[in-house]
Order: sequence, then structure tokens, then C-alpha cells
Amino acid sequence: MKIEFKETQKFTQWWLWLILIGIGILPIIGIYKQLFLGEQFGEKPMPDFGLIIFSIFIFGLIALFYIARLKIEINQKEIKVNFFPFVKKRVNWHEIKSAKTLDYGFVGGWGIRLWTEYGTVYNTKGSKGLAIELNNGKKFLIGTQKEAELNKVIEKCL
Repeated sequence: MKIEFKETQKFTQWWLWLILIGIGILPIIGIYKQLFLGEQFGEKPMPDFGLIIFSIFIFGLIALFYIARLKIEINQKEIKVNFFPFVKKRVNWHEIKSAKTLDYGFVGGWGIRLWTEYGTVYNTKGSKGLAIELNNGKKFLIGTQKEAELNKVIEKCL
């Protein structure tokens, strides 16, 4: 089946990466001072094992933001959404009651947002998206950076 629309998005906001790198520096300093220099890191330092576990958690969080991808593929048969590594979803056109692009504003952040007025929101940045309502009443929204191109495809496929 010919792909009518394809988009891949990542977390590329400079300020987000500045925050994540800033957070990532803390465990590096702590490990260096506490494990290699034998000094205390802070007034009430963590035990060495706790510091290592904390470091693994922080670096895991940074890695998660690095590998996270929102991929959208639309063809004449279905819409595929893959928010790696969390969600993989396929919706056939005959299951869709309505689909429209809109400016959804700020829904409390980026990533996966539950219980919004649009249902579940999958986004990585921006405020434009494809709002979908299914025949069974469920709703979800997929963020996009290609609103005009997506609009044309939706009009063609609906």
C-alpha cells in the first residue's frame, strides 16, 4: 500500500536538552568526587550504591528522551502511529468517525498526555495535530510539524 504521508519527530528542543544535560552532570560530579576522590558529595551524601543507582536512573531517562520517536504513516487503508518505545497503534479508516488537524494549544507538556479534551495526546513538540474520533467514541490526537501536508492527505483519505 502506497504511503500518502510519513513523518518522524524527535525531542529536539534545545532547552530540553540543556536541562537534561544539566541534570546528567550532577551524577557525574557526584561519582567523581565520592568514588574517585573519596570526598563527600553534599552535606548528607548518598551511599555509594545509592549514587550509582541514581546515576543509572538519570542516564536511563536521558537515553529515553534520545531514543523516543513519534512516527506517523498514513495510507489509503489506515493510520499508523508508533511512539517508540511506548505505543504502537493502527487505526483503519472505516473505524474513524472524524479526523481533522487543529491547533490544540498546550496540553500540559509533551510526550504522552492522558485524559485531555482530545483523549490521549501523542506529541514531541509544537501545538498542531491530527485529532481523531473513532466510531466507538474514543479520541486521540497525534502531534505534527507538517500540518498543511497532513491536511491534504486527510481530505484525500476521508
